[in-house]
Amino acid sequence: MEDNKNILIINDMPGYGKVALAAMLPILSNLGHSIYNLPTALVSNTLDYGKFTILDTTDYMVKAIDVWKQLGFQFDCITTGFLASAAQVGIIRDFIASQKKEGLLVMTDPIMGDDGKLYNGVTEETVENMRRLIGVADVIVPNLTEAQFLTGLYEGRESLNKEEARRVVDRLLAFGPRSVVITSGVEQESGNHVVWGYDGNTGEYFTIPFRFIKVHFPGTGDMFSAVLVGELLAGKPLRPAVKRAMDVLERLIFLEQDEIEKNKGIRIEKFLSVLKE
Repeated sequence: MEDNKNILIINDMPGYGKVALAAMLPILSNLGHSIYNLPTALVSNTLDYGKFTILDTTDYMVKAIDVWKQLGFQFDCITTGFLASAAQVGIIRDFIASQKKEGLLVMTDPIMGDDGKLYNGVTEETVENMRRLIGVADVIVPNLTEAQFLTGLYEGRESLNKEEARRVVDRLLAFGPRSVVITSGVEQESGNHVVWGYDGNTGEYFTIPFRFIKVHFPGTGDMFSAVLVGELLAGKPLRPAVKRAMDVLERLIFLEQDEIEKNKGIRIEKFLSVLKE
């Protein structure tokens, strides 16, 4: 298949629930790509259950990367999500540098928090390390909470006006990524739920409104990232790629909204046909 790309997903692997690797693998495999994965941690279940255990896999990552280098594995895309330790940031930055080539797409989802606060165990050191990692990315996809903590602007606010949103995007760009996509914000002037972005290829700022469905599933950000990667690798410009990812996620949430047990996330394999709609 001509458009088959080698994609490396660096994220945690849940024992139960459709988040992180478990959410992204089915989508990107379904799009016809060759998927490699590098777990940053093994997590017993989605954190939404309230009880969980995490195994940090930093040592394994170092060994796996060493073997892959010996085997000559090369990637067209590296996408990063949850990181379990500061050491992992350095490991990933070095690995990205070693893979640098024309056309390599690096996407970072700086997973650290949501709903105005950082996740348990996320420290200021984590935030500082994530600032270092987003600097080597082509595209970053923080939610509004993560964007606020990365920039130190408007922490805890649920809505921003147009000027404030532009300021956050610009402050994120100052760390070094080429393009920025801030998911899940509210635009003060209109009251719309929106995604804010900046396309480094065109120099265009954009705001895309979406219909907010009032249910919460873990893993929707990971699914958004996976669809976005697929669209970008297919050659779509950023704005239409973001719009497509938003539409797919809205459809998935709509289809799954009556499911009783939300903590396990969206059963993505059941709805993979949505990717072809």
